Amino acid sequence: MNLDSYRGLLDDLRAEGDELAAALVEIPDERWTLPTPATGWTIHDQVVHLMHFDQLARLALRCPADFARESAAEIAAGPGWIDRISFVRRGLPPSELLEQFASGRSALLGSFADTEPTARSPWFGRPMSAASSASARLMETWAHGQDIHDAMGVSRLPSQRVRHVCHLGVLTRKYSFCINDRPEPVEDVRVELVSPEGKLWVWGPEDASNRVVGDAWDFALVVTQRRDVGQTRLTATPGPAADWLAIAQAFAGDPGRLTRSKLARS
Repeated sequence: MNLDSYRGLLDDLRAEGDELAAALVEIPDERWTLPTPATGWTIHDQVVHLMHFDQLARLALRCPADFARESAAEIAAGPGWIDRISFVRRGLPPSELLEQFASGRSALLGSFADTEPTARSPWFGRPMSAASSASARLMETWAHGQDIHDAMGVSRLPSQRVRHVCHLGVLTRKYSFCINDRPEPVEDVRVELVSPEGKLWVWGPEDASNRVVGDAWDFALVVTQRRDVGQTRLTATPGPAADWLAIAQAFAGDPGRLTRSKLARS
């Protein structure tokens, strides 16, 4: 990724966070305890999750050794360590949480801006470039933002920023098979998606026989496991393409951790 594209990515990350923060400000304090599609998580939990991993991403950029120690300590807490990050902060008032989320995101963006896009930093699993880390933070913001909007029963206006989520979804195709203990796919898949502005976004060779076709927003919902394929207008050819969409996962972690929410199915 060149420097101009990287700056554009950071602008989009900022805009995604700002849009979420603007929506959160409108939520009355008593509704921050509403359940969201992630089982057992409230709106408050979702925001704490984003804030905490923003802080860890910045730590990975600024001080890799400290990140390694802190991340190892969290994982050592055992199963449920991700849930506990949010649950132990449930007493934090929404106004304070919003302030911390905003200030933490600003600090993270500053760290990204001071880092070359190709510079690598540690993360859970493999190290990532700064550009990949920023893309992951945008995807997480978009996906958890969707959970919050679903909890509130509110639709949001699709933006062109969803291209970053779609791109990450395409890049993680092999990863999706790997974490599900399935053979790595060898056949190419052509992905053709209609953007929110009606333009065609494509990935993969034009002559590929395996294809995924549909709406970009739907594709992003599927690869972040916020919707089942059958709840969208996506179509996939039988075989490698359809098999991928059934297990697609653009986020790190155990397979299917956030999948198939009750809210999304209703």
